Amino acid sequence: MERANGIEPQTSETRRENDSKSNSKMVANVKKSRSFMELCISSSSTVKSLGRNERRVLVLYTGGTIGMVKNREGVLIPQKGAFENLIRGYPQLHDTAFWRQRLSESGFQTSYLVLPETKDLDLRVFYRIIEYENLLDSSNMTEKEWIQIAEDIMNHYDQYDGFVVLHGTDTLSYTASALSFMFENIGKCIVLTGSQIPIFEPRSDGADNFVSSLLIAGGLNIPEVTLFFGSKLFRGNRTRKISANNLFAFSSPNCVPLVEVGMDFEVNKKALFKPKVIEKCRLHAKMSKNVGLLRIFPSISSSVIKAFCQPPIEGVVLETYGAGNIPSNRQDIFDEISAAVQRGVIVVNITQCTTGSVVSPLYETGRLIAKCGVVSGFDMTPEAALTKLSYVLSKSELSYQQKVEMMGTNIRGELTSTASFAIEDSTLIDALASSLNIQSPKKLIQVTEKVFSALLLYAIERHDELSVKKMLDMGADVNAQNSEGKTPLHEAILSGNKSIVEYMLKNGANVHLKTKCGEPPLLTAVHQDDPSMIELLIKCGAHISTVEAKSIAEMLSLSARTGAVNKLHHLKLAGADLNTCDELKQTPLHKAVLSNHPETVRYLVEHMADRNFTDILGCTPLDYAKKLNYHNIAEILQE
Repeated sequence: MERANGIEPQTSETRRENDSKSNSKMVANVKKSRSFMELCISSSSTVKSLGRNERRVLVLYTGGTIGMVKNREGVLIPQKGAFENLIRGYPQLHDTAFWRQRLSESGFQTSYLVLPETKDLDLRVFYRIIEYENLLDSSNMTEKEWIQIAEDIMNHYDQYDGFVVLHGTDTLSYTASALSFMFENIGKCIVLTGSQIPIFEPRSDGADNFVSSLLIAGGLNIPEVTLFFGSKLFRGNRTRKISANNLFAFSSPNCVPLVEVGMDFEVNKKALFKPKVIEKCRLHAKMSKNVGLLRIFPSISSSVIKAFCQPPIEGVVLETYGAGNIPSNRQDIFDEISAAVQRGVIVVNITQCTTGSVVSPLYETGRLIAKCGVVSGFDMTPEAALTKLSYVLSKSELSYQQKVEMMGTNIRGELTSTASFAIEDSTLIDALASSLNIQSPKKLIQVTEKVFSALLLYAIERHDELSVKKMLDMGADVNAQNSEGKTPLHEAILSGNKSIVEYMLKNGANVHLKTKCGEPPLLTAVHQDDPSMIELLIKCGAHISTVEAKSIAEMLSLSARTGAVNKLHHLKLAGADLNTCDELKQTPLHKAVLSNHPETVRYLVEHMADRNFTDILGCTPLDYAKKLNYHNIAEILQE
């Protein structure tokens, strides 16, 4: 991994060998009472790369069939504490040899499991399982459990690259839909999955669902709440359970799969939902219980509708016939619906049909119900409409009219409206197909993706904002990664053009994507010493994760030893802890003292660096300043 200072990185083996030599030299210097300068400056002085293309995934095991085992009577039950232990014995789920190899490295957490190498993705997925205290059948899930799952993910959001939730299948679509609304401006992938047959049975769909979910959450750029089942990844709020006994138990009636898994992972990039704002991910951990789902049926009485809409009900999802129709000759029904709306109940109209939507009234019955103040839910599933209504009603800061408008707006890809369709210029695509004589649609897609990516990068390099906008409008992938794993966002940061970076962020550029050396866009901005770019990325949710901790420690150490105060400031701006220590348990303040950089010492002290932190020899920065007779530094430390 190249760095701005031009220092070449070391391999892992060279680094370990040099660190070993450094420690040996340290001990020798202590015994011979040589200067402390020689002793501690002997540690590695280069910026080291991660050296591994690794991702961290958190797994929340909430219950469900996937983790059940048979008891003595042969009945499937959840067994407390059994899931992870059994998983460790499955070679397709845990690479024991690689895990043991990593045990020798400092800082490696034994709680992690490791997926074996796979041809699908050029990276290693490390995952940790958190098993819930009370494992639940999904039939027992309520909004309380939705909030618990969401909060557990949010509490670990900065530490992991993706998340997998193991869940029972019966209410899986409800949970996936609810989470999709609760997470606002999400930038990482959450995959919910389960199985029809327990993962520990000889014949099970559980292993495939689990492994694919881990690979997708850790390795693919899909910043949405999703559901994986039966070789397909769906947008969570577009799913329905369609079978109680088929292994392909879920469907997405009005939205194509985001990923189809066969011999390869086929990602439908155009189907991915892209946020249009520059904001951090935040959790709305509140849902209203005062909602209901009412299905219209022939001869339904007005008294049923009246009773259903009474307080404390605040919102009703109405499942109507066809394209949104109810009996036109039943004025009593219209009167009850109208009365409920006038009382402030939000009524959303969706179709009973598996596919299709409630559109502009084509029939008299549809026109009449719209006149009552009922909101069109377009093609939302019942699960999505109900959970969205629960989410919207809990937003107390919104007025009634704002809530109504939100229900008819596509906020998480939950409905298909005319605004969701992108207008693409096919001129260039047609020209490529004609000039290269491409007959295969799949090959044409591959060629155009590469050409569009090259043209997008060319426009970024030339600071041509109009061409950048044009290429994105034509379908260029804003998150395409090159052979080094760099995205157009990395390149735009390197070019220093903030307006292009801002435009890309508003058009779905992901601030969490890393190069193969593990460098996210935020660290690229730090290397470029660009504080305005750092602030922009942080505003969009970029952060330093525990995965980059070692790299950050090395950058802090080098900056302190070379007196690069600006670099230290930019690292702090990016969220780095100025008290991070290295292998010798020395902080940047130790390094600045040992290297005799008073201004760096002053900066660190002024920014709350710990003056009493002791290193591997039990020495504080002040101890070194006195030993080396750096009186001016000692004065700063004693102020």
